[in-house]
Amino acid sequence: MLRHRFQPGRLVAGTFLTLAGVIYAGDAGGLWDTPWFVIIPVVMGGLCLAGAVGVLARAVHRRGALRANTDAPRADLPG
Repeated sequence: MLRHRFQPGRLVAGTFLTLAGVIYAGDAGGLWDTPWFVIIPVVMGGLCLAGAVGVLARAVHRRGALRANTDAPRADLPG
């Protein structure tokens, strides 16, 4: 399996979409009664939170990459 970067935004989105599936599965199985409009805030809130986490993770990753690049001497500059 190829290695890839950890993407926390996708993890958060998947968690909330799985939660929406569990809510509907519990309703379909008769464990509880879920109104149809409950899923909208769960999914939209999860997607908004996933976007915010993704932006934050990208900013942290880029800041770490910039910091790592400033410490090393550049090969294309003389001296």
